[in-house]
Amino acid sequence: MEKVTKNITAEDIWKIMEEVYDPEIPVLSVTDLGIIRDIKIINKQVEIVITPTYSGCPAMDFIATNIRMALLQTGFENIKITRQLSPAWTTDWMSEKGKEKLQAYGIAPPVGKSFDKAYLDDLKVECPLCHSINTKLISQFGSTACKALYQCNDCKEPFDYFKCH
Repeated sequence: MEKVTKNITAEDIWKIMEEVYDPEIPVLSVTDLGIIRDIKIINKQVEIVITPTYSGCPAMDFIATNIRMALLQTGFENIKITRQLSPAWTTDWMSEKGKEKLQAYGIAPPVGKSFDKAYLDDLKVECPLCHSINTKLISQFGSTACKALYQCNDCKEPFDYFKCH
């Protein structure tokens, strides 16, 4: 591994972060999710500020390790990863590209904005498989805490919905 000696920019680090993926939804990078809140470079130290999707998200330790490994593999040695809980993460921070990736992966992306206080029962969630909006909520808890379980009334397939929050 070659030590980084050139002048590195935050933009360079952002590009590296695009290759660090969420372990629970492997098609989404940490930039797609919007959990990278800031990148600072001070005296050759790289600080990555991350906000978990949930304060108790079990994947955050793994994500922080993957961020550190990506930076180490690129030649960075002085790395600081800071967790920031406030403001709380919101699905509003997800990229549109990330929402498209969710849909293609078979998970319905969040509907609306976090400040919309619609109940899950009233949402028109599009089936990621057949694109029907004739769907119903099965359980407010899906395969992970950030998802709800829906079923399409047309194709009859169950699917996860990434809850808006």
